[in-house]
Amino acid sequence: MSFNRRNFIKTTAAGTAAISIPSIVNSAFATEPKPKKVGFNKNDIVLFQGDSITDSGRDWGKHEFNTIPGLGHGYVLLTSAQLLNTHADKNLTIYNKGISGHKVYQLLERWDRDCIDLKPNVVSIMIGVNDFWHTLDFGYKGTLDVYKADLKKLLDTTQSQLPGVKLVIGEPFGIKGVKAVTDKWYPAFDGYRHAAREAATEHGAIFIPYQTVFEKALAVAPGSYWTTDGVHPSIAGTSLMSHAWLKAVGE
Repeated sequence: MSFNRRNFIKTTAAGTAAISIPSIVNSAFATEPKPKKVGFNKNDIVLFQGDSITDSGRDWGKHEFNTIPGLGHGYVLLTSAQLLNTHADKNLTIYNKGISGHKVYQLLERWDRDCIDLKPNVVSIMIGVNDFWHTLDFGYKGTLDVYKADLKKLLDTTQSQLPGVKLVIGEPFGIKGVKAVTDKWYPAFDGYRHAAREAATEHGAIFIPYQTVFEKALAVAPGSYWTTDGVHPSIAGTSLMSHAWLKAVGE
């Protein structure tokens, strides 16, 4: 699909296309169960975990919270900025511990250090795209059953070690036809998406339907506008992800 910027701007100006990111996100959530609010409390610790989409260039060498080096340059930064502004009176501590390339088993290997020891009240996890993608192009031998079992163990451990923790699960997504995401991704990748949703339901977590969010956005602009390779969000896609996260948690 080609993207003609001039026509896009003309269409926008004429008001014939709904380009508002909030309207895209609202449309994606229209068929989802009514989200329950996370409800942030004074001195809450919020942790974002995952792979490169969450990592987004953060400085691994600095154990920092509420800073750009510590939070990276992606959806975590935009989301954190909104949370810190909205809840300026609550003294929130926000960490990003995503690491590029990671799969669920690698989160498990570092979970004590990069989650449990931080004693977060809210844990947001987005993981799974590499659990599938790396079986195609990087020699990883994991399966969908391995992904399901590892994710269950991760969430069980989190709830056992952090009683009362509030969980947020982001759906892994892939936009077909944009560089890395080809026809061979589907329908197999759908299993990983569905597994993430099932795990969220089983563990009482808030679920963010990112695949639907990005698919709704395709009605406005092509996948190459929202992602750089079908997996990693562009600047526009980063904003889209942040709006979806905040919508999911009731902000």
